[in-house]
Amino acid sequence: MKKSLLYSVLIAFLPLTACGQAPSITVPDGFKIEALNFSVPGARQMALADNGMLVVGTRRQGDVYAIPNALTEESPQVTKIVSGLTMPSGLTIHNGDLFIAALDEVIRIKDIESNYTFPDREYVTQDLPDERHHGWKYIKFGPDDMLYVPVGAPCNICLSEDKRFASILRMDPNTGETEIWAEGVRNTVGFDWHPQTGALWFSDNGRDMMGDDIPAEEINISTKAGQHFGYPFVHAGDIDDPEFGDHKDRPTEMIDPEVKIQAHSAALGMEFYTGSQFPERYNNAVFIAEHGSWNRTRKVGYQVSVVMADGQYKPFATGWLVGQDNSGRPNDVLVTPDGALLISDDQGGVIYRVTYDEGSD
Repeated sequence: MKKSLLYSVLIAFLPLTACGQAPSITVPDGFKIEALNFSVPGARQMALADNGMLVVGTRRQGDVYAIPNALTEESPQVTKIVSGLTMPSGLTIHNGDLFIAALDEVIRIKDIESNYTFPDREYVTQDLPDERHHGWKYIKFGPDDMLYVPVGAPCNICLSEDKRFASILRMDPNTGETEIWAEGVRNTVGFDWHPQTGALWFSDNGRDMMGDDIPAEEINISTKAGQHFGYPFVHAGDIDDPEFGDHKDRPTEMIDPEVKIQAHSAALGMEFYTGSQFPERYNNAVFIAEHGSWNRTRKVGYQVSVVMADGQYKPFATGWLVGQDNSGRPNDVLVTPDGALLISDDQGGVIYRVTYDEGSD
């Protein structure tokens, strides 16, 4: 069947949102999106254990949740496994252990599949900067089995004496010792490694108070340790900062963004598609959760976009923003072992699943 440019729509049966309506989410023809039958208040970064348990972090709530058999049970049980942390939005599972990144600490829970009901915590580190501005985290293990932990700038625009601010750290999960992997990164809340090249791709949110359309949000590529990505001197590769553009500490070499996204869209969680369920054209494409603007004259973002393997950027899942009313805020994306795509929405407390019907092409 000829590939269609039409789009299919699913009206998800969800609790009423603040706008009083359940959102209608649109995905490309052949895809289906559904809301999973449970709620996770403030759902942020997601991780999936080998046994099918989904773990979800939060920011404002200070909690971490586990949902055993989240993708297979009709009405899975949501269990709060950790509470009382400061912005535990970032988490990942590695070799069976759950790692949680809060404001100034990284916590490990060993063998999370067996210990989620009465988890014993141990600290990987409690020595990260404790500034709350851009202090929430997004973490993943790299191909080198090291934990990558960002530290956002403690401001809209500034130059910090502590070089860990506005960076991505590379952390030894056994000792908590860190080194700076990437500099000049204002606030990344999403990254992943390219399946073929092994390079680290990451989102970076541009500074505020320069207008509705500048500077763009960035998708950057880091190929080695020590590269500088511009902040606070240059934004989006070609816009000098009004205050720091001619600063004496401006590096002579800085890396330009690979992809530019509409300013204030708040590109957050991102992941390369390595599954086999979606059409072949999505192989090695990267999905990006755009959380949406908070201070733009007219709202933008509130969608999941995709950068195809050929570099083409386009919306993928839309409908959380209708006019100037938003019913949700996509925060993270996660590819499941069967090739589906999960999307967390921290406004609605919803986890969506996107699947593809191979007979529709």
